[in-house]
Amino acid sequence: MTTLEIDTEHGLARAELHCAPDGDAVLMLGHGAGGGIGAKDLVAVAQAAKAAGMHVALVEQPYRVAGRRAPAPAKQLDTAWLTVADEISARFDDLPLVFGGRSSGARVACRTASAGQAVAVLCLAFPEHPPGKPEKSRQAELDAVEVPALVIQGERDPFGRPSAAPHHEVVVVAGDHTLASDLDAVARAASEWLGRVVRPHL
Repeated sequence: MTTLEIDTEHGLARAELHCAPDGDAVLMLGHGAGGGIGAKDLVAVAQAAKAAGMHVALVEQPYRVAGRRAPAPAKQLDTAWLTVADEISARFDDLPLVFGGRSSGARVACRTASAGQAVAVLCLAFPEHPPGKPEKSRQAELDAVEVPALVIQGERDPFGRPSAAPHHEVVVVAGDHTLASDLDAVARAASEWLGRVVRPHL
């Protein structure tokens, strides 16, 4: 494991690299709003992706590196993420990038997929709407993704469940927004999708 510190215009970001032997793509995973890269579902998916032959970068946003729990505004998150993506891409000789993350990190991955030229997007616990406020949908962020996307969602997630569409799939697993109830199912869904949808595009 290697840790990179990357200067962005909004502060220092950090990327924890887990390299696979002969990896032919890179999966970048971002954390949730108040959490970190040690979230159980992120770790499970990172391990599954590495086992499937992909390098993995677990990315900490500058506000978390600085010790703050309150997330930065969306534009700052997106800008910092794209700066990290440029650094990761250069480090891995422009291998294809898959953007991903949990909750807030999934939204960042969706919003930046086009600008960052991601070949696919993996969303863990996409927050479709704030709890109890279904009228404040974020579905448009997911619908705007033009590359293959997978959403892995807990069946009891208070943040709702996004709708599937021709270009993105939704897999429902046991549990709530943490996705911690059945980590094996989360890892299997991610690994199967990466092998079936992403790898043929590499």
